[in-house]
Amino acid sequence: MDTLFMQNVTEEFEDIPSTQEPVWILGKKYNAMTELEIIRREIQSKLWFTYRKGFIPIGGNSAAFTSDKGWGCMLRCGQMVLAQALVCLHLGRDWQWTPETRDSTYLQILSRFEDRRTAPFSIHQIALMGATEGKEVGQWFGPNTIAQVLKKLVAYDEWSSITIHVALDNTLIVNDVLRQCRIDEATAVVEENGDGALNAPSQWKPLLLLIPLRLGLSEINPVYINGLKTSFKIPQSLGVIGGKPNLALYFIGCVDDQVIFLDPHTTQKSGCVNQKVDENDVEMDFTYHCKTASRIPITGIDPSVALCFFCATEKEFKSLCRSMQSELIASEKQPLFELCAERPAHWSPVEDVATEALGITPSNRTIVDFEQLDRQYDTSDEEFELLG
Repeated sequence: MDTLFMQNVTEEFEDIPSTQEPVWILGKKYNAMTELEIIRREIQSKLWFTYRKGFIPIGGNSAAFTSDKGWGCMLRCGQMVLAQALVCLHLGRDWQWTPETRDSTYLQILSRFEDRRTAPFSIHQIALMGATEGKEVGQWFGPNTIAQVLKKLVAYDEWSSITIHVALDNTLIVNDVLRQCRIDEATAVVEENGDGALNAPSQWKPLLLLIPLRLGLSEINPVYINGLKTSFKIPQSLGVIGGKPNLALYFIGCVDDQVIFLDPHTTQKSGCVNQKVDENDVEMDFTYHCKTASRIPITGIDPSVALCFFCATEKEFKSLCRSMQSELIASEKQPLFELCAERPAHWSPVEDVATEALGITPSNRTIVDFEQLDRQYDTSDEEFELLG
């Protein structure tokens, strides 16, 4: 599968179609007819992680891996999402890479994902941490497994300065996130003053939010297609971790009824960019940036996915909640997931002050009893293993 997607494509790229339909890349809207090169620069600026070969062995002597070809595709997709969150936080959402880039912060981010045992988010660290989730080195991950592994790993890297929240049971519990992200735990839960305004501490741990979902059995239920496309349009979007049968892909946008993705199924030589001072470093840096993305019909992706969002501030998180409520829940006949302020007994309607963060009023509440939903969700990875 490592030849599925190669950089040495023809001069006439077919990555972005000539269409009047808007192109959405991680919450940004583009016009393919007038902004094609801008779109391509945006795509090439994303850190692209692929299979590598020749790295220091992972695992014991009897079963050591020096390449992740054939099993590491979802691990690499997880790296791409986390790297994009770090770029948003430390360099800004509008940051763009060029071959001449030697920014120390960029190099610091990249170094954290290189194939070294000591790198916080290397393939070594992710694979070994996967064992705590029941996945031995060399086994395939699903979206939920990589989400749980990344959540554990970021806690050990102080420089990255982010926290990861994994929303389980197809439900985002707002106050769980607030308690996790607010540095001052004593005032973690939202409270209203006499004027109805929010009293909240100002300190906030930047949030990478991952929402694992299963949107069907063997294929996506059509009722979820519009919601999935809409998720790419939300400003806080970091795309979707998922794939199509037997391979993991990182979906970064959509155009019309197609999704745009970065593909990890290219095997490249392992190496480090270091300080990017010599020709070898420069060449290695190029291997972390893909010239073009690819696209497939949204109906062709596997129903096991994880929606990804990044909120650098509490204000951004509250805005995200309002967007989710209005665009992904209230407007959908069958929403992708639910929002609750707390996890009440029997999933009772939202009654506490987190309703302001959600933008919910008594007339637009859509919290539903999960037992009434006709869904086939499964948060495990047992039926969706990516074989790369």
